[in-house]
Amino acid sequence: MPESQTEASRRQAEPVGFPPGLHHAYLFSTFNAFSYQVVLNSPMVLYAKYLGASATVLGIIAGMMPLLVIFQIPAANHIDRIGFKRFVYAGWGTRVMFIFAMALVPLAGAFLDAKTLLALMLMLLFCFNLSRGISSCAWLPWITALVPPVLRGKYLARDAGVQNLASFLTFLFAAACLAGHTRPWQFSILFAFSATMGAVSLSFLKRIPDVHIPPETRTSRTPVPWLAMLAHRPFRKLLVTLVAYSTAYGGLTAFTVAFLKTQTGMSECQILLVTSVAFLGGLCSLGFLGSRLDHLGSKPVLAFCFSTWVAVLAGWMGLAGGLLPVKLVSVLFLQFLMGLLAALVQMSNTRLAMAVIPLMGRNHFFALYSVIGNVTLGLAPIGWGLLIDAVGVRSPAWLGLAWNRYTVFFAATSLAFLCTLACARRLEEPQAAGLEELLREILIQSPQRFWLRFWPRGGT
Repeated sequence: MPESQTEASRRQAEPVGFPPGLHHAYLFSTFNAFSYQVVLNSPMVLYAKYLGASATVLGIIAGMMPLLVIFQIPAANHIDRIGFKRFVYAGWGTRVMFIFAMALVPLAGAFLDAKTLLALMLMLLFCFNLSRGISSCAWLPWITALVPPVLRGKYLARDAGVQNLASFLTFLFAAACLAGHTRPWQFSILFAFSATMGAVSLSFLKRIPDVHIPPETRTSRTPVPWLAMLAHRPFRKLLVTLVAYSTAYGGLTAFTVAFLKTQTGMSECQILLVTSVAFLGGLCSLGFLGSRLDHLGSKPVLAFCFSTWVAVLAGWMGLAGGLLPVKLVSVLFLQFLMGLLAALVQMSNTRLAMAVIPLMGRNHFFALYSVIGNVTLGLAPIGWGLLIDAVGVRSPAWLGLAWNRYTVFFAATSLAFLCTLACARRLEEPQAAGLEELLREILIQSPQRFWLRFWPRGGT
């Protein structure tokens, strides 16, 4: 008996590491970010504005990707039969083909008008996002099964770091492509780059280690207890917070770009350079938390982020309402904070989902988590777009602000973030640190460690 206890203690004391071959997941994320940031972010918004899209259409573009994640619900039934890797690879390969088709749309302007081009692009975006929505349901269960629990925060921080670095470089490339007087062929080059990077990412996706699925799981035909899953209290509270955050954050990036384009007169190149700073903020999330997320927990990080989001949106309100001058330094600072906060919230939410979702029914729990969050994330920008269009050109003065369409938008989203903060304070995470410990860690202990590296060492 003592020998078996000693052996068990030895196994527990052994250091836990990442599985061999996991570095291919980082390479996949890198090239995948080179691809999707073009068709799902500011470059696509700018192309839609180039074609004369309204705020409501921009909301549809921003909301299409998360809305089509709803197809994860029926798709989750087939993951165990097909396998994680094959499922994701099939969907990612299909969506790359649609990006190649998108690269031809701007060139079709030689014989099609702007409305037809916009309709054609919307159709291709629908097909792209449909294939992505179906296949993405296998990604989180795959990574959750692959990465040891004590290293999930570390993995998510590294993954966010490589994605944000790749996204920053993508926006620099996009800015270079759209420099000067923008022509359709410049957008075509940008979309072709996205398609090529997506094809390269597939080669790394194939090298990520797969996870064995037990035969009894593959053949199970047990009905999925969706209501019982929603009744799981820690999971339900996480979903409520996720819905509140998705409502507040949905469309924020797209309408910030629209604000910079319509209210400040920036060119496409300038806007892409400015918004690229958000990814530097996201990259800094790796140094901001790094592996500390695993011992601090997600709950204090989320509370800190949502509080800071309110301050950031107050800054945007000041710029939109004319209280603050629209200076480059102010816009860059706000973009940096937006990228940092978005990355921190993303990794904290995902890590908390990994922690509270039970092993039994994991695929369907993650599908429900992704669908509810993403459907809200998809409907929100449509609603925000309708609000912006409804305000129209009105701009009454009140409290020292000009309440134009974007002032109203930023004010409404700041209220939504206050509601999100209230929901986050009710999250259940037994081993999470307090907000005070988080602030002590990032504001006192971490800076001390940084400066001690440069302190003169004693000795001869």
